[in-house]
Amino acid sequence: MTNYESVLIARQDLGASQVSSIVDELTNVVKKEGGEVVRVDNWGLKNLAYRIKKNRKGHYVLMNITAPAGAIAELERVMRFNEDIIRYMTVKVDEFSEVSSSEKEAAEE
Repeated sequence: MTNYESVLIARQDLGASQVSSIVDELTNVVKKEGGEVVRVDNWGLKNLAYRIKKNRKGHYVLMNITAPAGAIAELERVMRFNEDIIRYMTVKVDEFSEVSSSEKEAAEE
C-alpha cells in the first residue's frame, strides 16, 4: 500500500468535538476501503491567507494514511460533499515525517 498525507481545512465556526467527529468519519471511510490512518495531527484554528467561502480562519488537520488508491478516491469524494470542509489536499509521499509540527514547535521553544 502507498503512503499519503491529507490536509483538510474545516470551517471556523465548528468546535473541536465537531472537527474530531469529521476526522473519525473520514477514518472510518479509509478503514472500510482497506486502508489505515497512521496518525492524525490537529493543528488547530489558524488564519487563512485569504478568505475561502467567507471564512477568515479554519481548523487544520493533517492525516497520515496508508491505503490503496481506491480508498483515497473515496476519501476525497466524501470530503468534497462535506459542507464543513472548505479545502483539502492529498499528496503521495515516500515516507511520513517522524515528528509532528506541534511537537517540533514545542521542542523549538
